[in-house]
Amino acid sequence: MKIIINTPAAIRDAARTFIADMGKARVFAFYGQMGAGKTTFIKAVCEELGVEDVITSPTFAIVNEYQMTGDGNPIYHFDFYRIRRIEEVYDMGYEDYFYSGALCFIEWPELIEDILPDDAVRISIEQQPDGTRIVSLRR
Repeated sequence: MKIIINTPAAIRDAARTFIADMGKARVFAFYGQMGAGKTTFIKAVCEELGVEDVITSPTFAIVNEYQMTGDGNPIYHFDFYRIRRIEEVYDMGYEDYFYSGALCFIEWPELIEDILPDDAVRISIEQQPDGTRIVSLRR
């Protein structure tokens, strides 16, 4: 599936389309260059899922936890950009998150590719020269 985001105002519609196609998947790995819009897209998805918390990139914390309004289920938002050794991910107890049944949105999964669950959905976000973003899902 491909979602095209032509303008910043279209990101909420794109997030709704993404949510409608999530199915039963729980772990989503977001690939894209710096500035491609990974955090912005994840923020829009979380807001559409009912998160009222302030949503920011967990660059320094590695993981942020948000609560969905209504059911209170957590969403875990990871940013592995600053990971230097895979042992750091083992030490944080990644399995407790990835296999919890909660939604997990992962930025910079290239750095932990070997430990992603087999059923993780891979999403690439590419910025086009005209500023359009193309969001592609691979199952």
